[in-house]
Amino acid sequence: MILHETFNMICWLWIAIAAIIFPVLLKVRQPYGKHSKNNWGPMIGNRIGWFLMELPALAVFGYFLSFKTGQFNTIVLTALFLWGLHYFHRVFIFPLQIRTSGKKMPVVIVLFAILFNTVNGFLNGYWLAHFAPEYSPGLFSAIRISTGVILFLTGFFINKYHDRILIRLRTSSAGGYKIPFGGLFTYVSCPNFLGELISWTGFLLVTVNLPALSFLAWTFVNLTARALDHHKWYRKEFPDYPKNRKAIFPSIL
Repeated sequence: MILHETFNMICWLWIAIAAIIFPVLLKVRQPYGKHSKNNWGPMIGNRIGWFLMELPALAVFGYFLSFKTGQFNTIVLTALFLWGLHYFHRVFIFPLQIRTSGKKMPVVIVLFAILFNTVNGFLNGYWLAHFAPEYSPGLFSAIRISTGVILFLTGFFINKYHDRILIRLRTSSAGGYKIPFGGLFTYVSCPNFLGELISWTGFLLVTVNLPALSFLAWTFVNLTARALDHHKWYRKEFPDYPKNRKAIFPSIL
């Protein structure tokens, strides 16, 4: 078993790597989706790519939880439900929903995502299996966990609702792209990304641990950079793109 101090050091190192990578991602556009390029090596179909990318987070997380000794208390059960809800959808439902027939992504992007999701699933699953504290019933704990769940589910709904708008828009545009409208698209170019950030903020509030903090840090780094890329792309492709929209955070960025 990994010592708690050693485990915490691994988490802080993982957060530091995210901070180092952030300025790189701000300069290097990630080549998939609307930014897909075929000069990054071998390509793989979008649907199978998404499935392979997201599966490790579900499988590794579940693997470590299967070794948990002792009672599955409120914190562990809540975290397990939220994690399972998100990744069951990402692994088994989202790849079937996307309307990107014939589109591909670089294998190297899939491999990087597999690495990230493996580490992320390990850190969060291992902490819940070995280091999760006993649940102490009380008003503060109940409010904290309830607020975290509400935040997570709110972000989940925001993410799925705006993903659905994009999927329908993709279907109706005969393979091209259009300016998305409706919901939080009024304020930002990537409300689906904002939803994910809200979800993992809620998850951190439920668990209050370093692995969840590292996940939120990586989510912020990746999705903020990608949202800025999307925003720049929209403004370049569509001269009539709404000028008051921000990239991901309303009125801020």
